[in-house]
Amino acid sequence: MRESGLIEQLILFEYYDPGEEYREITSSEELLEREKKNLSRNMQYFLDQEEVYINGKRVFPRVIGVDIGFRESYKYPYVLFFIVFLGELKKGLNTYEDKYEPETAEYPYSVYWVFPLKARVVKADLGVPYSLLGEGRILLFSVPKNTRIGGYERIEFELY
Repeated sequence: MRESGLIEQLILFEYYDPGEEYREITSSEELLEREKKNLSRNMQYFLDQEEVYINGKRVFPRVIGVDIGFRESYKYPYVLFFIVFLGELKKGLNTYEDKYEPETAEYPYSVYWVFPLKARVVKADLGVPYSLLGEGRILLFSVPKNTRIGGYERIEFELY
């Protein structure tokens, strides 16, 4: 997140791919680009179903990129989504809220928020445990596979 209100979000999905289908996909530039476009379109569809607010004003997250890679071996691919949106921030207390359809996570994923130098997270309601690093500027959480997600997130942060 930037003091200007630009929010750049990374969402990492990790998979188990015993048939190594992603190995085949990433071996062809054409298949890889097609898969990235499909993943981007699918993620954008889900983002469009959400209601995201910064300080009570609706904002509209957009997928601007997708990366596919591997951990340890071709059996463990990951998909990383790059998402951006713009909100109006103010000095003092700010809020981010996200309302979406409750669901069960089909795959594990992690979310990392990095706030401006002159900001700190005050509290968060994410439905899962979270950690704060860097004097409260970095918020991170992971959602294990099969976790019931409640459909609401709220982050309160102070900009000074």
